[in-house]
Amino acid sequence: MTRFGVITFPGTLDDIDAARAVEYAGATPVPLWHADADLKDVDAVVVPGGFSYGDYLRAGAIAAQAPVLRSVVDRARAGMPVLGICNGFQVLCEAGLLPGALLRNAGLRFLCRDQWLRVENTTSTWTTRYEPGAEILVPMKNAEGRFVADEAVLDELEGEGRVLFRYVGDGPTQGNPNGSLRDIAGICSADGRIAGLMPHPEHAIDPLTGPTDDGLGLVYSAVDALAQTVGATR
Repeated sequence: MTRFGVITFPGTLDDIDAARAVEYAGATPVPLWHADADLKDVDAVVVPGGFSYGDYLRAGAIAAQAPVLRSVVDRARAGMPVLGICNGFQVLCEAGLLPGALLRNAGLRFLCRDQWLRVENTTSTWTTRYEPGAEILVPMKNAEGRFVADEAVLDELEGEGRVLFRYVGDGPTQGNPNGSLRDIAGICSADGRIAGLMPHPEHAIDPLTGPTDDGLGLVYSAVDALAQTVGATR
């Protein structure tokens, strides 16, 4: 069975939710501790949301230097799929696995609400289960979710199809909630294996507890991709 590592840092809030999403998708969650460099032979890693190390210095800055993240960076550069959610997205940017940065929201307010996203790329490791242009509803909760990058980087992301999700929706509580440039909610690496987004798909895996089960598509997509490689090597 495919093994997904789920990291816990001091201040992580959503590791249990991420592990539950992995289980819902039929894979095995494997707890990974921030101070332990051993990735326990996992096939993919989820860097979940929260406030790692209290968001001191900058959100995600200290976590990016943790022993477990150094191992994740090495494995990711060798081809292992990695997903960063909210604080995890910030960590991946701080670690240099994804471009850009996440700054304080426009208006300087913490936002917590259900958010519509449009799926822009359905060929990455984490998005093949979605239809092109599909709109999904997942929760978001962040104070530092405003994605920024210089124009050259933004043009590169757009030109290479590396924007995975955009904020969409009509009305005062939808649309671009935090001022992210070009409405970007999530991006991926050039090979599509490393992805990050600010909203929380792990909170949308069951209509009983979330607004939808739309978030499961990310984990199912990665399970599909890994089934083609993991089974051949085990």
